[in-house]
Amino acid sequence: MGLVMGFIYLPVFHKLNITSTYEYLETRFDRRLRMFGSIMFTIMNIGYLPIVIYVPALAFNQVTGVNIHVITPIVCVVCVFYTCVGGLKAVVWTDVVQTFSMFGALVLVAVKGTIDLGGTDIVFRSAWDTGRLERPNFDINPTTRHTLWSQLIGGFVYWLQTNAVSQNMIQRYLSLPSVKAGRKALWIFVIGVCLLMSLCSYCGLLIYATYQNCDPLTTKLAKAKDQLLPLFVMDILGELPGLPGLFVAGVFSAALSSLSTCLNSMSAVILEDFVKPFVQKPLSQRAVNWIMRSVVVGVGALCAALVVVVEKMGTVLQLTMSLEAITNGPLMGTFTLGILVPWVNSKSALTGGIVGVLFMSWLSLKAQYAVATGAIVFPHKQMSVAECTYEFDRSLVNATTTSLITADEIFPLFRISYMWYTFLGATVTIAVSLVCSLFFGQNDPKTVDPDLMAGFVRRYVYQDSDVAQTKDRKVEKNNLTNNKDAHDEIVKESQL
Repeated sequence: MGLVMGFIYLPVFHKLNITSTYEYLETRFDRRLRMFGSIMFTIMNIGYLPIVIYVPALAFNQVTGVNIHVITPIVCVVCVFYTCVGGLKAVVWTDVVQTFSMFGALVLVAVKGTIDLGGTDIVFRSAWDTGRLERPNFDINPTTRHTLWSQLIGGFVYWLQTNAVSQNMIQRYLSLPSVKAGRKALWIFVIGVCLLMSLCSYCGLLIYATYQNCDPLTTKLAKAKDQLLPLFVMDILGELPGLPGLFVAGVFSAALSSLSTCLNSMSAVILEDFVKPFVQKPLSQRAVNWIMRSVVVGVGALCAALVVVVEKMGTVLQLTMSLEAITNGPLMGTFTLGILVPWVNSKSALTGGIVGVLFMSWLSLKAQYAVATGAIVFPHKQMSVAECTYEFDRSLVNATTTSLITADEIFPLFRISYMWYTFLGATVTIAVSLVCSLFFGQNDPKTVDPDLMAGFVRRYVYQDSDVAQTKDRKVEKNNLTNNKDAHDEIVKESQL
């Protein structure tokens, strides 16, 4: 993902000097595509932010017992406050502090837990002996939940979409002074995410090694899978003053970092794409500030209220990736068409995007409903409660052993692995757009601004004379715009 993002997508966006990612869609296609992209982004964020708020509340509930619905408004108020007051600068600097806090909490848990258990060899041996560490699965069946192909191909498209077309990430890269600086930030991100996921995975193995003979999920000591880590923290750090608090700070840091970035991005997109195009007079700085702050407050309040829905929707990671794919897959397909396929016009791209959203909405929401109602259940590997030292309801042991519903009972498309969702959404969008271009007509590739295309596409499609003509047209257009602005200014002065 880092290579493709750094050398295909990032240079195109950086050269255009845009604020909203979706300005690209207007420049490449037309205003309808820009509105489509902005609406999809808004819907995605409103669906994603309640999940971000829910995660730290769940951890805090496990550690302190405080009700989730008491914590979520507090999280929102804190985040909305510093996002409103400080803007992007506050978001960036708080992210720096929160990143160190997040990594510090995970390292602390990993080191202390490993020492208590007796070393890393015990962690990996217990995981290998019981099948928690597996050899790569080369099954090409897309309904198999995790395979080498779903991780490599589906994971690649998911992370590319996260970096290449999401305003949340693009605004960070575009705030840097050059493409070189953007690539450096991209590789810091890639290395950081690899370290973070490795730490999370190791902590998961550590939790298993600790609880393998007394499963807290079976005994209901932990009410949800996402409370296993907080429970583990209280077991190994509970007697040490301040350390559980440090862990909770790390969890809240991860959530606040995502929440503040999304709120800031939402305010920028709504201002640039929903407000400015529809006002006749330029907005004053005071009006801009009020609009952006109102968006942050309004979206924050709405997402805090939607936490009630998220509670009933299953595992956080799968839920997030499944719901995001409704909008992000089609957006990924639309941007990819714009950057790589110059002959596709706006009507074909818009049709493909709408079909992609409708298809992914049907697929993802149906699948998540089946998971939430228990129609689809993913079986766990065998767990034991043989060595539990506390009392619990023994009838729970048999109640948790459920099997996966057979393919005959559930439409196979709903059982496709969530790792394929973003790839599927992008593929449907691109395929439909290409087919529509046979009916709606095609662009002459040489009429598309070469700066809107990836570098290797420019080399194969455009001649030097085409690039020169495009530059001349740009200069002429800018001159006309400047002359019109100067004329308007003279008229205003004469009227005064």
